[in-house]
Amino acid sequence: MLKKLTLALFFFIFSFLLVKPVFAAEPVFLQFFWASGCPHCAKEEVFLDTLKDKYPQLEISNYEISHDQTNAFLLQTIGKKLSADVSGVPFTVIGNQYVSGFESNETTGKTIEAMILSATPPPATVSVPIFGRLNPAKLSLPVLTFIIALLDGFNPCAMWVLLFLISLLLGLKDRKRMWLLGTSFIFASAFVYFLFLTAWLNLFLFLGFIPLIRLIIGLLALGAAGYYLRDYWVNRSGGCQVMADSKRQQIFVRLQAITQKKQLALALLGIVLLAFAVNLVELICSAGLPAIFTQVLSMSKLSPWQYYAYLLFYILIFMLDDLIIFVVAMVTLKAVGVESKYSRFSHLVGGILMLIIGLLLIFKPELLMFG
Repeated sequence: MLKKLTLALFFFIFSFLLVKPVFAAEPVFLQFFWASGCPHCAKEEVFLDTLKDKYPQLEISNYEISHDQTNAFLLQTIGKKLSADVSGVPFTVIGNQYVSGFESNETTGKTIEAMILSATPPPATVSVPIFGRLNPAKLSLPVLTFIIALLDGFNPCAMWVLLFLISLLLGLKDRKRMWLLGTSFIFASAFVYFLFLTAWLNLFLFLGFIPLIRLIIGLLALGAAGYYLRDYWVNRSGGCQVMADSKRQQIFVRLQAITQKKQLALALLGIVLLAFAVNLVELICSAGLPAIFTQVLSMSKLSPWQYYAYLLFYILIFMLDDLIIFVVAMVTLKAVGVESKYSRFSHLVGGILMLIIGLLLIFKPELLMFG
């Protein structure tokens, strides 16, 4: 069951990475009035043909007026409506805007393009709980948040602590105590990680858009990319390389002592303190993902509550694998975990993603300025 859920999560990632939804734009109607034998009309006709690929939403209607009295009458009607002189052609109309004559692509052509852009309606937005109104065609920031948080969540430096805890909890006879201690560890981990994210975000918001800071974070992202890709290639086991086995044994002993305390309050306090300590180590293993994410987030034009909504969304996705593993273990009373090959695979995906973000932060930061 857990293997299927993990595969589903990774499939969800690549659905966002490889598939770009197509959203149909509202059409823009252009009326082109021309006459046979008119050289300027012929030049504009060639120009308008070049716009069809550039502006897929553009729909062009051609009206020849020298041989078609109906079209000539339509031109006169439009001229009265717009209070425009329609004695000469070509005559181009988009909505309530018009241009008479055609000199060249660089002059009149630019005017026509400006009319098209001004007539193009803004993309439809949808109201989403927590995130407010979003443009469906530009969901880059929520998608980026989801991907980075999910990759950050597949962190072997924290996963093994949870697995140790689960193995100890399964030895308890009190199921209520099992659930309480386990959920306390998970929520304490989420809270301390939220504090770290908040600190990074407020630091970047305070510093503002300083090129040097952006360059440093971009280099950090490239360093993270190198770390992840190297770890994918070298660390075939997919396990945590930050903490030695002796340290793990010490933490296991502490976990065992905490879970066996008779006083529930002392056990809960010990679990919370341990969660704080473990997440300090996890920040080292995450290779700067929280700093990179909050730098990108700070570059977006959002309201204060939306910044924190994205942080909460990040935490929710970040803790998703822990929640699934814990709930499955408590329900089935069997210790489960994410296989090391999935953690290793997440390093490959994370390395590629960090490489892209690092290059964008250094050379094309405007592409990361959402909102």
